[in-house]
Amino acid sequence: VQLQASGGGLVQPGGSLRLSCAASGSIFSFNAMGWYRQAQGNQREMVASIISSGSTIYANSVKGRFTISRDNAKNTVYLHMNSLKPEDTAVYYCRANRRSDVYWGQGTLVTVSS
Repeated sequence: VQLQASGGGLVQPGGSLRLSCAASGSIFSFNAMGWYRQAQGNQREMVASIISSGSTIYANSVKGRFTISRDNAKNTVYLHMNSLKPEDTAVYYCRANRRSDVYWGQGTLVTVSS
């Protein structure tokens, strides 16, 4: 399983970005997919997850600003990020779970700065 994350970049505070995570195969087999982030000097933390039923979970810090979604036909999960803040600056990683197996994509850097 390969996960390819993309969409990071430099954005001003208040701006928006959309991250994409494309899987090498069908995402139907995954119990859950999600986005994590790691800011410099901090531990990696969960940002948003979507489980096979379609239910979603968000970190309190991003509720109301970020939305996770998936396109089963494209085997892709998205993270729509609005009202970005400087504290959202981090490397964002895509993650997928299949039973007890965990897969990570490479990170994509999001920098929120004026």
